Amino acid sequence: MLNKLKQKWMSFRDIFKDSNDINEKTVVGFASFVIMVIFAIVDLVTGYFGKDLVINEFIYDSFLFITLGSFGIAELGNIFGNKSNKSNKSNKSKEQITR
Repeated sequence: MLNKLKQKWMSFRDIFKDSNDINEKTVVGFASFVIMVIFAIVDLVTGYFGKDLVINEFIYDSFLFITLGSFGIAELGNIFGNKSNKSNKSNKSKEQITR
């Protein structure tokens, strides 16, 4: 059991390495989105029971900006980040077509 716990901790630490397959910006954006959805569900439930859920607008807006910013940065990274790889692939495919 201790080895399994140690293995889980090592895999958790691998998330923060530079050479991983996980996009950290997307993970942060998804976590922020989940918190916003939980706020919305709790607000609906408390509204149904006749109570107001008081959430500071600043807090909700912060989660909104984190979500939009994370997904926006991740998408821009996908669009503009790999131009050299895409151009190399398109050049190779053009060479194969001409042969």
